[in-house]
Amino acid sequence: MRWVVSGASGFIGTALVRALRADGEDVVTLVRRAPAAGEFRWDPARHEIDPGALDGADVVVHLAGAGIGDRRWSDDRKKLILSSRVDSTTTLADEIARRDDRPRVWLSASAVGYYGDTGEEVVDESSPSGAGYAAEVVRQWEASTDAASNAGVRVVRMRSGIVLAPEGSTLAKLLPLFKFGVGGRLGSGRQWMSWIALSDEIAAIRFLAARDDISGPVNLTAPEPVRNAEFTKALARAVHRPAIFPVPSPALRAVFGGFADEGPLASQRVVPTRLEAAGFQFGFDDIDAALAAMLS
Repeated sequence: MRWVVSGASGFIGTALVRALRADGEDVVTLVRRAPAAGEFRWDPARHEIDPGALDGADVVVHLAGAGIGDRRWSDDRKKLILSSRVDSTTTLADEIARRDDRPRVWLSASAVGYYGDTGEEVVDESSPSGAGYAAEVVRQWEASTDAASNAGVRVVRMRSGIVLAPEGSTLAKLLPLFKFGVGGRLGSGRQWMSWIALSDEIAAIRFLAARDDISGPVNLTAPEPVRNAEFTKALARAVHRPAIFPVPSPALRAVFGGFADEGPLASQRVVPTRLEAAGFQFGFDDIDAALAAMLS
């Protein structure tokens, strides 16, 4: 099959492209710079894309977008987070819709931020959208795929949780602190975290590409969400260090601004009902086993 991947330089995109090429799949990527072999240029901010980028594409995987938690949420940063998602998704949706040779499926990144802060409530794909900036971003992000779905293309909106990997992820940012023995719970530690191992994220993307009967929102999260305190204890065990230095909520708000309350302090108890019903087999459904495998 021919795969077209945006956001291929991110840690999820890099792992996906590597896995696909290792299995002999034909993969091309979308880039903003001058393209090399196997690449096509696009400029989502200008709604421009090389007209040959999707020629012969069977699967399009859209992973592009500015990082949500890597900088403080200033007004300018919030505008960029939204525009980078809406502009890039709209550019692809319009290009897919205008073509006669449309791809078989478009797998478009999304996030569990759609549900907002759910507290103790268990939520799945049938649950409504929540309140807050992150939820509004995801609503607009997902709505930007409509031109493709209206044109008859199967569109899957992949609502990922916190994707865990030793490099490039939230886990990677926490690792140095925990390795030096200065890690600990964030805020109260009672907030739920919906996570997924990078290997399961990649496997789920490939699984969804092959399942012609699945469209719409799909949660890419492990079956067992964990409280933040449980996660930090598991991470400490994996690196053989204590987790005795909690980070108070005011400190997180001082560093991250509005992101703190919608990111590390938000409680999201999200479960992958549709993936499990479709028969997807998770490699890691236990946080201790996932972290031990990643950090061994």
